[in-house]
Amino acid sequence: MKIQGITALITGASRGIGRAIALELAKAGVKRLLLVARDRQKLAELAEEIQQLNVEVVTLAIDLTQPVEVNIAIAQAWRSHGPIDLLVNCAGVAHQTPFLQSKLPQLQEEVSLNLMGMYTITRSVARRMATRQQGTIVNVSSLMGKIAAPTMSTYSATKFAIIGFTQALRAELAEHNIRVMALLPTLTDTDMSRRLQLFRWVVPMTATEVAEVLIDGLRKDSPEILVGWQSHLAVWCNRIAPRLLEKILLFASPLSTNRSSSYSKMRA
Repeated sequence: MKIQGITALITGASRGIGRAIALELAKAGVKRLLLVARDRQKLAELAEEIQQLNVEVVTLAIDLTQPVEVNIAIAQAWRSHGPIDLLVNCAGVAHQTPFLQSKLPQLQEEVSLNLMGMYTITRSVARRMATRQQGTIVNVSSLMGKIAAPTMSTYSATKFAIIGFTQALRAELAEHNIRVMALLPTLTDTDMSRRLQLFRWVVPMTATEVAEVLIDGLRKDSPEILVGWQSHLAVWCNRIAPRLLEKILLFASPLSTNRSSSYSKMRA
């Protein structure tokens, strides 16, 4: 995909990976960026930074869980600023808790934003891309979209669903000359991940590193972009020895008192 001169829309752009992707796309020479998030102030701060790179910026402070609001915003943006060439679905939320202690509102929040919000904006943009017979869609999943982790059951479920959604769209939208890709980062150092208890031995990547890998993947038209050596190692282990990987993940899980005690004794 040629990046220079395009118009790109990034959801979840106010922080973390979405923010880093917006900055890297600006450096790569996009013409216009449409930045979507709920935090109007953080969007304004990012827009000011990107405008210094001579890129036109439009901020859309909308809630992706509100379909009417999303559809109106996309229609107005398309009419006022022209077609969207690239959609990057990066907005998401994660809750970490053992399944038996999990709460329904947490599940509803994850499904509402990670899945339904992504579906809503993708449907609105993809219909217009199909009319033009041109476009690229990137859905940001996670390594947990390939390998589920203890204490992250509902988050993993949404990320697995994103992989399935992406694969289905890739086949359906190909006839309209729309490429659909998945980005699967490993643990990334963001505001969201700092609220989580990390799994042992996992070394977080930076959001900028993830964004740089995406830019390279866009240029190569890669259908699925797995980020980081840890991700490649984990996927390889899951193929070769899935039961062993399950045991490793269970032992590395941060929320078990017994395992934490055993790990401390082992280190001592």
